[in-house]
Amino acid sequence: MAAVDPVTEASVALPGLGRALVSAGKLGQKAAEEIYRKAQSNRTSFIAELTGSGAVSAADLAHTMSSAFGAPVLDLEAIDTLRLPKGLLDAKICSAYRIVVLSKRNNRLIVATADPSDQQAAEKIKFATQMGVDWVIAEYDKLTKMVETLGTSATEAMDSIIGDDFEFDESSIDSANAEEDQGAVSDVDDAPVVKFLHKMLLDAIGARASDLHFEPFEHTYRVRFRIDGELKEIASPPAAIKDKLASRIKVISRMDISEKRVPQDGRMKLKVSADRVIDFRVSTLPTLFGEKIVIRILDPSSARLGIDALGYEPEEKERLLTAIARPYGMILVTGPTGSGKTVSLYTCLNLLNKPGVNISTAEDPAEINLPGVNQVNVNDKAGLTFAVALKAFLRQDPDIIMVGEIRDLETADIAIKAAQTGHLVMSTLHTNDAPTTLTRMRNMGIAPFNIASSVILITAQRLARRLCPQCKKPMDIPYETLIDAGFKEEQVDGSWTPYQPVGCSACNNGYKGRVGIYQVMPIGEDMQRIILADGSALEIAEQARKEGVRSLRESGLSKVKLGLTSLEEVLAVTNE
Repeated sequence: MAAVDPVTEASVALPGLGRALVSAGKLGQKAAEEIYRKAQSNRTSFIAELTGSGAVSAADLAHTMSSAFGAPVLDLEAIDTLRLPKGLLDAKICSAYRIVVLSKRNNRLIVATADPSDQQAAEKIKFATQMGVDWVIAEYDKLTKMVETLGTSATEAMDSIIGDDFEFDESSIDSANAEEDQGAVSDVDDAPVVKFLHKMLLDAIGARASDLHFEPFEHTYRVRFRIDGELKEIASPPAAIKDKLASRIKVISRMDISEKRVPQDGRMKLKVSADRVIDFRVSTLPTLFGEKIVIRILDPSSARLGIDALGYEPEEKERLLTAIARPYGMILVTGPTGSGKTVSLYTCLNLLNKPGVNISTAEDPAEINLPGVNQVNVNDKAGLTFAVALKAFLRQDPDIIMVGEIRDLETADIAIKAAQTGHLVMSTLHTNDAPTTLTRMRNMGIAPFNIASSVILITAQRLARRLCPQCKKPMDIPYETLIDAGFKEEQVDGSWTPYQPVGCSACNNGYKGRVGIYQVMPIGEDMQRIILADGSALEIAEQARKEGVRSLRESGLSKVKLGLTSLEEVLAVTNE
């Protein structure tokens, strides 16, 4: 009789959470065991693997746990984190067990958790605080977000930014400014400054901000976040903090703290959880009253969202996928700063990033780290320009080349030659829409033949604020207003409803997140003839309309019909 392998056949001892889900009929025994094995293999928690796999939603899990353990469910989005008690439980314990202390009642702590069956967490809290625990159930995704926002202590967070391998070398300070800079060196360890910077970074991540602006003025100091494309004032710390804060940021970003007369660029990292690291790009600018510092938040996960998350319509998506599947040619992404061009390019690169493909990028600077892609930071001072990097790429057997931006004729010429000789080239340009991109290239001095024979697709894009799904409400817009905005008469048939922003605790003045608006224009034979005849942007736009290419305004109006954004927002971002 053949022996049964006990390792593969024996059922595993499920944690309390898994047993509760199986008993409630939310999960089969085999499925629960498979998720548990996968969690052990990946060295993650059972609940993280469970919600990540989609087997049970966070909301469903919370209500099931509430019924099973008789604990109330709390919506964490209604909690003001500033009012939460401080210092009752070590931040490391909160982060390790994904728990948040809500309040203290007599000798008991009210603690939010997604897994009330976790006896180890309960014992740890009792041992650390000598107090009992009353569980309140919260949705795991919201709980994780709040734990990351509250974060570890300021000092620990800053240590993770600096990294273990960083050492500050005081001997590198210019001796001519030694006395002044000695004060700056001591400033970097100023505890209030460390805590303030740590709080601003975590608050910005929690608020889904794209940038932080630290702005000094004569008698005031201002901190603003760019949230969903709009700047919002967050704090007004004392003006005396400006020099200390600038020194702290410059040290951890590896800049020269003795140089305050010229702009500088740097980078830093913050580990916000065991499996999430956020990159920051830092830029300083000397102003009349001190250095203005802008910190760009670079979340690598944005490049792995997938093309469906970007907001392309099915037809536009098909055009783009067809273009990037071609073996050679040039694809251009256009739009103003902050319109999401980098994320679009990296999403395409992520689709093309396979073991058998050689991809090289030249950027200023590289914003998102993409494993498997050879990324180069251009350095004009050292002579490493876009053109120099491109020439080097062509000697290294590339399949796909991405150029951060085509700024001059030399870079454009090399990129076009690469596209004409068997390489797929992707780049960006700053133009208003797809048709004007071609005339912009002509104005740069590129011959019509080279444009027609290399460019295969141009995508123009904008980012519009997305209406909050929780509080948006229908809006009565007059027929004439809809027609003036660009809707066709047959589209205003009463079969759809426009919405307007309202504002609630879960959003920012009625908006939450952003949605892409795209004009995807392939370059076909008829378009090539117009380019070769040195046609104008108007002629190109007319041909694009004949081929079914929607303008940015038309693309935005389709998002209004779908209820994703408001008409006011589309009119603001697509100025036609």
